[in-house]
Amino acid sequence: MIKNKSKNFVIIKKAKLCKNIFCKAFGFMFRFRKPGHALVFIFNNERKIDLHMLFVFFPIDVLFLDKNKGVVDIKKNFKPFAYYASKVKAKYVIELPVGLLGKTKISDKIIF
Repeated sequence: MIKNKSKNFVIIKKAKLCKNIFCKAFGFMFRFRKPGHALVFIFNNERKIDLHMLFVFFPIDVLFLDKNKGVVDIKKNFKPFAYYASKVKAKYVIELPVGLLGKTKISDKIIF
């Protein structure tokens, strides 16, 4: 479960942790239906993160979190076959179906 602790609401009930290189590399690629879960990417340290939507056939929303799980960047409605580079360093990335972020803003605390 992924929850916005600052605003006290559940963003999504199901999530999969992606720690290994294969899960991080493929993410939502080659799926043709919008998923019913989120992917949480965990990196060893904070860094600027580049994402691509090659072979992802539906838009997603993306949260970038710092080491304290505070939101430092948000990419809403990330379209298929697009590219995005985070504006600041992050340790966690959460990819989820489009439209679930609610009123999530920069500096909100997220728990999973």
